[in-house]
Amino acid sequence: MASAQQLHLGVALDGAGQHPAAWRVSDVRPAALFTAAHYLTHAKLAEAASLDFVTLDDTLALQSGGEEVVRGRLDALLTFAAIAPVTSGIGLVPTVTTTHTEPFHISTAVASLDFASRGRAGVLAVPSRTEAEVAHFGRRPLPSEADAEAENAEVVDVIARLWDSWEDDAIIRDEPTGRFIDREKLHYVDFDGRFFSIKGPSITPRPPQGHPVVAVYGDSPYAHGADLVRIGERRERFPDAKLLAGLSIVLAETEQAALDRRRTLETYAPFPPGWSFTGTPAGLATELPRLAASNGLDGFHIRPAVLPDDLALFTAETVPALQAAGVFRQAYTGTTLRDHLGLGVAANQYAET
Repeated sequence: MASAQQLHLGVALDGAGQHPAAWRVSDVRPAALFTAAHYLTHAKLAEAASLDFVTLDDTLALQSGGEEVVRGRLDALLTFAAIAPVTSGIGLVPTVTTTHTEPFHISTAVASLDFASRGRAGVLAVPSRTEAEVAHFGRRPLPSEADAEAENAEVVDVIARLWDSWEDDAIIRDEPTGRFIDREKLHYVDFDGRFFSIKGPSITPRPPQGHPVVAVYGDSPYAHGADLVRIGERRERFPDAKLLAGLSIVLAETEQAALDRRRTLETYAPFPPGWSFTGTPAGLATELPRLAASNGLDGFHIRPAVLPDDLALFTAETVPALQAAGVFRQAYTGTTLRDHLGLGVAANQYAET
């Protein structure tokens, strides 16, 4: 008898929840959304359930909308850097905007997060397509969608080269000869692309994972080559990556209570487009394996409608039901995010084999 497919599960920790009106019904105080403690509390819930990773959204502009939505946010990567030392198993995947950020800076920042988390870092690389973000910098016009996606792909390529510019054993600390670094183990990237010209090497040694996990959204024509592809309603296949579908959830102990919660939220604002589930935690545990099998998915990026409500029910009831069904791990079996996702060791493209 074939073993059941093992699901991968990540969860979004955005603000008071995915729904625009979540702050109006959540027990979380608005001021708490601008503290690292808020995100640590929810990351700990995810970690206790042995989830693969948590994400935190980010852009270089204020959220759209008026007085009725949460506006303002902490820097996602810096927030996860703050909670990295006080978590131990959960992967940390912040969103980083690539359009107005130099790839050298991205590579060193994500490498530093990987060191701070002892090998649990990733990055969701996202291009910018808004005039508001362009206006914050004033260095360039708004790129076309095709150019922004092509640049995002080039950034993903360059940051991997920079991570590889130090070999794993470049630091030798040879006290008798006074050599801290073996210079033969450092490599110039010498990248000359359409958008960037990068010499290297990096100023940060190769991260613990070699390559922190790189995630992109699946509606990009340049999504191939990433480790993790997050899709919405579209169902493309990316054979070299783990494919996760975004899924918003509204949970309650009965179907009717879940529907009532959803209707309450919808009186304030519609749900964002995309896949969603409204029902009981047990019902969600039954639905996830079916959705994965019928859509060729490796797992799901869960987006709780309201924090902590939907995350608490998901981790306390849905995950144990998935574990009992044999489709999700009982506990972490590795120490890195690449371990959790079954990605294997990242090869260094510059090292001699």
